[in-house]
Amino acid sequence: MFEFLEAAGQNAFIRNALLTGILASVSCGIIGTYVVTKRIASITGAIAHFILGGMGLARYLQIVHGWEALHPLYGAIVSAMLAAVIIGMVTLRGDEREDTIIGALWAVGMGVGLFFISKTPGYNAELMGYLFGNILMVSGRDLWFIAGLDILVAGVTVLFFNQMRAICFDEEFSRLRGIRVELYYILLLMITSLTVVLLVTVVGIVMVIALLTLPAVIAGYFTRSMSGMMILSVVFSVIFTTGGLALSYKPNLPAGATIIILAGIAYFAVMIGSGVIKSLRRRHINGVS
Repeated sequence: MFEFLEAAGQNAFIRNALLTGILASVSCGIIGTYVVTKRIASITGAIAHFILGGMGLARYLQIVHGWEALHPLYGAIVSAMLAAVIIGMVTLRGDEREDTIIGALWAVGMGVGLFFISKTPGYNAELMGYLFGNILMVSGRDLWFIAGLDILVAGVTVLFFNQMRAICFDEEFSRLRGIRVELYYILLLMITSLTVVLLVTVVGIVMVIALLTLPAVIAGYFTRSMSGMMILSVVFSVIFTTGGLALSYKPNLPAGATIIILAGIAYFAVMIGSGVIKSLRRRHINGVS
């Protein structure tokens, strides 16, 4: 740990990685709470894989056609918004099964992304980094970009917290209260999509679902309040991203994978501990009765 802190003081790329983890943890904790409560982790997975298509296309246009200003993250945002609207409209108004459209977007996004990657000259290390995560490659420009998206996601959540909470727990009751469920559900999917874009820079597309859900699930063991769950989830996300970076530094391990493994160990420890405590309580109650 001491060596990692010393390196962070000397190397800008490590400081950028730490800041990225902290900034992404804010949206991760907030949106992860909605994802877990609403049980839309599979939708999140479809969005995460669909954005590879947008990133691949943006990279292709950037390299082959000279669109130098077109960063792959711009393609990720556009494709994420498109996926959110498609899933939202099909879920709310379409005749197609939700799991069918989720599977289709998941597969098509990966296919389109790999197609454009194969057509782009040279080795696309940057896109491979987004696929598997490379938080150490985040630049200062990317950091400002992530901070801007983070502010937008957090701001929308603060403004519409009550409406979002209502549709997460009971859509029918929300309709009876006059809440425009369709509008806020699509808005929820959109800010979830933005958070997915943030997290691909931390752990990559493959593992984004884990970082979006595990901190929120762990937080749910300690509080039943949605606001409390969000706060704890942010704290756990910061711990996992920072701890993962620190643990991966000296052995030169993949930072994204280490972050997810740390989060997974914490989740199983909390789950097993909770189960043991419940079992002991039941035995105590039975013994007293």
